[in-house]
Amino acid sequence: MAARGGRDERSGRARGLRAAGLALAGALLLGCAAAGWAYWHLSGNITSVDIDGALGDDRPARPAAAPSASPSASPVPTGALNLLVLGSDSRGGEENQELGGGDSGGARSDTAMVVHLDAGRTAATVVSIPRDTLVHRPSCPLPSGGTTRRASGAMFNTAYELGGPVCAVKTVESLTGVRMDHYVEIDFSGFAKLVDALGGVTVTTDVDIDDDRSHLHLDAGTHHLDGTEALGLARTRYGLQGGSDLARIELQHTLVKALLEQVSTTDLLTDPARLYQVADAATGSLTTDTGLDSLGELTDLGRSLGGLAADDVRTLTMPVLPAPTDPNRVVADEPDAGDLWESLR
Repeated sequence: MAARGGRDERSGRARGLRAAGLALAGALLLGCAAAGWAYWHLSGNITSVDIDGALGDDRPARPAAAPSASPSASPVPTGALNLLVLGSDSRGGEENQELGGGDSGGARSDTAMVVHLDAGRTAATVVSIPRDTLVHRPSCPLPSGGTTRRASGAMFNTAYELGGPVCAVKTVESLTGVRMDHYVEIDFSGFAKLVDALGGVTVTTDVDIDDDRSHLHLDAGTHHLDGTEALGLARTRYGLQGGSDLARIELQHTLVKALLEQVSTTDLLTDPARLYQVADAATGSLTTDTGLDSLGELTDLGRSLGGLAADDVRTLTMPVLPAPTDPNRVVADEPDAGDLWESLR
């Protein structure tokens, strides 16, 4: 009986180990399936535009790439890079309309920033282009096969309104002489969701803000803002002295630095649920060029910025002067504007 009891015990242990092994295998399969689904879902969130294909060779040249100092089995991009980042005043979708996007009659580039990443990705320069800048708007190809008309003295943000991302990129390249390596656009609802997924953002304002159009009412001081309030801060203009677009840009630069601080203090790698929520929000309302339209490509870009802190990011506004023809508009202040763009080539 003792021998039989031993055999039964060993057999029971064996069955238990087999069951545990099957359970572990099942968990691994489920985990792999879930990871695969998450990757597919997040990549599928991204809308892309083939800007290189649309513009062809009629663009500023790319700088010559510097040779890699030390090849790696898993290389992280380290070369200098220029990105055009737009916040779009999208008119479509119920969420965007609730956040101030208006009707479905079109869209505008509410915010435009050229982001220059230095070689080595240890420093960055963010240059805002006021949307009220009068520019030469070049002829741009349209998805329909036609083209937009050239225009002199056109409002900068009409390029996006008339010709979408392709025309926005071509107009920026015409204005700056700088090749945009990538294009990134996020709309109202996507920005608000991203800030909420990060747990909000803490900013300090030096002035009271009382703006019914952006739905933001804040006393001067430090505030922790949710997504809707942060969007209001990025958009507020008429609650500032003179209703100046330049004053709004200063607030946007404050917000950029605050968001970088928030990201650096949020340990997403130890909280997979939060990481997925942030990634879903970041990709859910994102439009990129075809060189950044997968989660892998965006992840590589993010990894290359791992050593970049908020203090390493310099924020500037393109030097401008009041337009001679309209005091409510501005034009590039030369040669200062040209010198700035030259430094980013």
